[in-house]
Amino acid sequence: MNMTTKSSTKAIPMTQQAAGRIQSHTAKASGGNVATGSFAARAQRAVATSRATGKVSK
Repeated sequence: MNMTTKSSTKAIPMTQQAAGRIQSHTAKASGGNVATGSFAARAQRAVATSRATGKVSK
């Protein structure tokens, strides 16, 4: 089996709802804290940046 082939799945943009679910799960799992630089924080930042630059609608 060749592990270097790319997946044929299509990229799905991060939504505010998805980022919120990720952050909520992370906070519940870590006693209410979401570390700076964590995947949850990066997801929220990606959505905020996309909205600010007009790449996604509000």
